[in-house]
Amino acid sequence: MSITQKYPYIVIEGPIGSGKTTLARKLADHFSAQLLLENAGANPFLPKFYEDPSRHALATQLFFLFQRAEQLQGLEQPDLFGTPVIADFFLDKDPLFARLTLNDTEFNLYRTIYNHLQPQTRTPDLVLYLQAPVETMMERIYKRAIHYEQHIGRDYLERLAATYSEFFHQYDASPLLIVNNEHLDVSTSEDAFNLLLERIDSLRGQREYFNPNLE
Repeated sequence: MSITQKYPYIVIEGPIGSGKTTLARKLADHFSAQLLLENAGANPFLPKFYEDPSRHALATQLFFLFQRAEQLQGLEQPDLFGTPVIADFFLDKDPLFARLTLNDTEFNLYRTIYNHLQPQTRTPDLVLYLQAPVETMMERIYKRAIHYEQHIGRDYLERLAATYSEFFHQYDASPLLIVNNEHLDVSTSEDAFNLLLERIDSLRGQREYFNPNLE
């Protein structure tokens, strides 16, 4: 059984700069899968958020909530024709950003809207959670040179990474592979990509770790 037969819906998650979109594209191309990418560039509030977070956090978060829920609506049921899906986000992470960026009053409003919307989305068959040191993520953000991302501060990225770590420490809805990809550059190294594929293929437990720096 191939990887995508075993895991027809794979989600790659991690903080900004962790490499999730790069890996999602690589996996989708390798497996001829449907690629589902978060379209952050379509959020008109995001550049303003990075310049003035307290003023634009709620609008930014609500736009992402509706956008993500709409993107995932078509995945309630597996594709009858067997086309695998690779995504670089899932809706479960939306409240993470909301709790991190909103004040208590705004978060209560967000939760009311979230609960009223009651987004029901398909549970991933496998989640790959990418980790990297904050310094590495900052370097990647700088190199990709998206203008509004240059306002991202180290403190925000540290808090975001800690929030992700806490969330996935408790996550048990899907099989989870936690990947240290500090030096796992799948965009330039086929050996690195094949090494990751082998590790995914060897998964047997509900939660496993992959640290290629040590293996």
